[in-house]
Amino acid sequence: MAVPGYQEFMLPLVKLASDGREHRFQDAMVTLADQMSLSAADRAVLLPSGTQTQLYNRVTWALTYLTKSLLLEKPARGRFRIASRGVDALKGDPARIDNAFLSRFSEYRAFTSPRSKAAATGITATPAGEMGPDEGRSEEDAGLTPLERIESGTRELRAALADDLLARVRVMDPARFERMVVDVLVAMGYGGSRADAAQVVGKSGDNGIDGVIKEDKLGLDMVYVQAKRYAGDVGPAAIREFVGSLGEHRATKGVFITCGGFTQGANEAAARAHHRIVLIDGTRLAEYMIDSGVGVADVKAYTVRRLDEDYFLDD
Repeated sequence: MAVPGYQEFMLPLVKLASDGREHRFQDAMVTLADQMSLSAADRAVLLPSGTQTQLYNRVTWALTYLTKSLLLEKPARGRFRIASRGVDALKGDPARIDNAFLSRFSEYRAFTSPRSKAAATGITATPAGEMGPDEGRSEEDAGLTPLERIESGTRELRAALADDLLARVRVMDPARFERMVVDVLVAMGYGGSRADAAQVVGKSGDNGIDGVIKEDKLGLDMVYVQAKRYAGDVGPAAIREFVGSLGEHRATKGVFITCGGFTQGANEAAARAHHRIVLIDGTRLAEYMIDSGVGVADVKAYTVRRLDEDYFLDD
């Protein structure tokens, strides 16, 4: 089964701590994963950023909400135990402890209120009468931790940006398209300076460019580049012709760039070639533009910080 949303871990955490003892977070995470029959693959699933596992992130946030609501407390680093409010909560034999359950406590409301978040982040508070942090969210969204919601939103913004970029590239003037390809290659570290790359990558006369550029600034190896402003898919014939051109240009590696896509036959032709061939379709081109900062502008940067437990250790 997939890793449950962070709210699903709240009641199990409080019940686990109901023995009154201190519990190590890492041990508790394993216990809860066992209780929920999570497979090794489930436990190893990473957040899109790759910074931590989904399981760790969700149990951590469940613990955060419970401690902010005073159902649990943290007596030492990496440890937690039940608080008096948690004991009282279990006396009612709740079927579920989640954000709705915690909203009865003023400490939870203060922690999750838009006004308190605005003070911490500088973001304008939600006006009175508008939706709070979890209102209006689908059940699936409500199961995501704040960090997961940030990453999910970032992925959506990136996907929309990639679509916009590709739409613009496909209607570019041929000369402007050629300059854009050179900009991307140089930003990725190929061709030396932009002036050097622009000199050796020449016009092909058919809505594209071709030429040989340096693989590194020293020019220890050369890469043959061909870029076509095609809207449709490139077939195997074009790839075979491209491979044949490598020898003429004394290059052992090639990069074929298109605004469209590649047929399965084209991919197979590239895989069979004796030379090292890289095919970049429109989707990958847009991704490279975003990563290289070509044709895009920064709007706002967000830094996510965590508590540095080592800072507070006794000398």
